[in-house]
Amino acid sequence: MRTAAAFRALGAIDARNVARDSMLRWIAIFTPAFGLLFRFAVPPVADMLRKQFGFELVAYYPLVMSFLPLVAAGMTGTVVGFLLLDQRDDETLTALMVTPLSLGDYLRYRLSGLIVLSAMFGAVMVPLAGLTETTTLQVVVTAITAAPLAPIYALFLGTFAANKVQGFALAKAVGVVLVPCIVSYFVTGPWQSAFGVVPHYWPLKVFWLFDEGATASALVHALIGLVWQAVLLMWLVRHFSHVVRR
Repeated sequence: MRTAAAFRALGAIDARNVARDSMLRWIAIFTPAFGLLFRFAVPPVADMLRKQFGFELVAYYPLVMSFLPLVAAGMTGTVVGFLLLDQRDDETLTALMVTPLSLGDYLRYRLSGLIVLSAMFGAVMVPLAGLTETTTLQVVVTAITAAPLAPIYALFLGTFAANKVQGFALAKAVGVVLVPCIVSYFVTGPWQSAFGVVPHYWPLKVFWLFDEGATASALVHALIGLVWQAVLLMWLVRHFSHVVRR
């Protein structure tokens, strides 16, 4: 009940905060449109690479498409991460601890809403891009598997950044973890599973397995990925709560 009250009380406030901040507003609007950008920008790039270098990017469209749910999670998580930084700096979160709405209720509101939003954006962006044939099951399961990355991003920024400037630097630095994910696409055999320590790997692998027609294996990997991300989320929640209470 208190979490439902948090949605009613804080949802409108969050909408106003995003509307006032031009950077947050841009990210919130641009996120679902990113799929259309892929639809119209990637094919010309593929033609150019084929004509000038003889490189067939089309063969790697499944790799390109698999990153869209990660983009949705990263961009929505960044928006909320900056909101957390604002609310931490102005001590709004500290004030919550002396109200009927506890910090735990607030985080349940914040993280559950973020997961739903990220999953919706991820599920929309893939068919908007339309670079490969996908099934509804593939799109939905991949988007759900990637969705917990959004609160992971948000809590990472809210916990380890001292201000928005540091938050922006950390948001860019997180992109480094995508490099081993790209490398994993070209690794075969059991060694590929070693990349699973990076949570971004799991939704990518789920998309690739669906693309190969390995539905059962994709569902197993989705479950493993969700469990691993849940562990990371619990760890980040504890650390974020500690930072707020300091």
